[in-house]
Parts: sequence; structure tokens; C-alpha cells
Amino acid sequence: MSGIYIHIPFCKQACHYCDFHFSTSLAKKDQMVFALCNELKLRKEEVADSEVIKTIYLGGGTPTVLTVEALDFIIETVYETYLVSDDVEITIEANPDDLTPEVVKKLAASRVNRLSIGIQSFFDEDLTLMNRAHNAKEAQECVTLALAEFENVSIDLIYGIPGMSTARWRENLQKALNTGVPHISSYALTVEPKTALEKFIENGVVPAVEDALAQEHFKILVEMMEQAGFENYEFSNFGKPGFFSRNNTAYWQGKSYIGIGPSAHSYNGTKRSWNINNNSKYLAALQKDLLPNETEQLSTTDRYNEYVMTGLRTIWGVSLSKIELSFGVKYRTYLLEQAQKHLEEHLLFLDGDTLLVTKKGKFLSDGIASDLFLINLS
Repeated sequence: MSGIYIHIPFCKQACHYCDFHFSTSLAKKDQMVFALCNELKLRKEEVADSEVIKTIYLGGGTPTVLTVEALDFIIETVYETYLVSDDVEITIEANPDDLTPEVVKKLAASRVNRLSIGIQSFFDEDLTLMNRAHNAKEAQECVTLALAEFENVSIDLIYGIPGMSTARWRENLQKALNTGVPHISSYALTVEPKTALEKFIENGVVPAVEDALAQEHFKILVEMMEQAGFENYEFSNFGKPGFFSRNNTAYWQGKSYIGIGPSAHSYNGTKRSWNINNNSKYLAALQKDLLPNETEQLSTTDRYNEYVMTGLRTIWGVSLSKIELSFGVKYRTYLLEQAQKHLEEHLLFLDGDTLLVTKKGKFLSDGIASDLFLINLS
């Protein structure tokens, strides 16, 4: 078992672009903590006694809307219920406005050894457009506080924001690099259905998101990160040596994990399951010791498609021998046939047994992967 993901489904306020599951009502925080711990105990039978948990990741939502004591309680429940590795990576996602000096020191004194901070931008105009709860000053200050207590700190940035010039994006990145963090995750702003951002764009309040701008920002991102000694080990993730996210790397390499909490997903190699994305129904089920989830058995083709999709986003690529061993020779043959046009256009290349995207093809990796998907082969 690679790891455990725990979803904390609360936020102080709704970001305009976000479609993750969360509630801005914090009235049931305490009940949720006990329900999460109960689910951890009920799911124990899914993990063999000899299996070791290598990563624990508390995401959301915003985990830091809970007290450090509540977060500790959840983490201690993992230790009481599962066999945890001595060098486990324990990540907490945090928002800058929550990271006061007192909170950072408390987190540093806990079992947590990695912080992932949702900066998104170091400019107030971007933060206002996205309806973030913090400002640019808090963004700068919280990273300084975090690095004083934690060696392993990651920050998130968003590019492709309407009105963000390439000059401001470069300055944003330089501010991030100047902090000295060893890991940066950066994502293109996307317009998700039923979000405030979608309505603002429809009503002309905010300009439309432009793919060409996002692509230009991505090129700058890769260039500046590489110059600063970061490796782009997954499309959206950049780490200094020794600071790749072990939790996320396990996802991309197809390792098994358990997802705890409303809307959380789990994967064991052949099945995927997901919890109900309703806090009240989740709480009601766990009060009766019931698991409110659905399960899907993955076909060989499903697993092939997932491996291609995740593999092409990473520096590890797609292994042809693994395709043949795991799925059969006809899948390897199909993959190479479909990849041919992308090889000729220098969007993909073969490094021995491994299929990888080129620099030219990197921004198009998801679209390339979809061309390699298989629908009807059985």
C-alpha cells in the first residue's frame, strides 16, 4: 500500500475557479474529524497487516481550517490503525492566511514533515480575481515562516490567468524562486462547469481564458524552472533533487492508495472506488459504521489507458515492455501504431524501451495520450 489520502472538506471561502468538493460551513468540523477517523478504522481490512504506509497526505478543501490538534488526532489514528514507514512523507495542504507563526511551529512539532502551500500568485490583482482568502503580503510571509521550520515545502502557482502578462508571470515565478522552496506545482487556470469563474466569463465580467496564453506561460515556466535547477518530473510539478512529492509520484506510477473522506478516491490496481461527495450523507453513514462509496472494476483497457495517460505526463514515460507484460502484445502493437504520427511530428520519442514526450509535445501531453487510448480492444 503506497499511501493514504485524507480529504478535509472545508474552506473559509470559495475560490472562483474551484470545483473540488468542500463546504464553507464549518459547523460540523468536529463531527467530520471523528468520521474520518472512523473510516480509517473501517478501511483497515483493505490493507494487509504486512503492508506499509509510505505517504500520508491531508488535502482538501483546506486542512488548515482545522486546529493542529485535530490534524494530529487524524494522523495518530493512522499510526494506531496501520503499519507506517519510519521515513513516511506526511504532507499537509495549507493556505497562507492560516499559517501564523504559532500554527507553523505547532505543525513543525507534530509528525507533519512536508507543507504544500496554496500561494497561487504573489500579486494581489490575481488573488482578488480568484477570490483567494489571502493577499500578496501574506503569501510572501507564510513561505518565510514555513521554511524556517520545514525543509520540505512546496508552493502552488496558477498561470494562464486573464490579464496576466508574460512579464508578470516571469516576475511571479522569480518571486517563487527567490523564496528558496525546493518544490513548485503550477497549474493552468481552467474554467470548470458551474463555477463562479464560468459565470463571470459568460457575463463578460472576466475575459475568457486563452489557451495560447497558457501555453506561452507554460514555456516560460519550464524554461525558468530548469534554469533554477528544478526537474519537471511531472507535467505540473517541479522539484529539486530529493524533493519530488512521494505521494503524487505514487499516483502517477500506478501504486495503490486509500482515499478517506467525502469525495475521496481509492485505487488498488484493479479497482477504483470513490466516496459520496456530500458531507451530511457521509457523516450519517459513518455514524452507522457504513462506508458510503461506490466501486468500479477496471478492465484491462481501462488500466492500459490510465497507464498511458499518467505515464506520458512524467519523466518516467510509458514502458513498452510493461505494456506487453501487463496488458498483452496487441496493446503494445496498438500503442506503437497510434504513436507513429506523434513520433514523426517530434511530439514523442523513444528512449530505448520507453515512450516519452518531447519538449515540443509536453504542453500537448494529455491530448497526445487521448490519441493513444484504446476503446474497443478486448
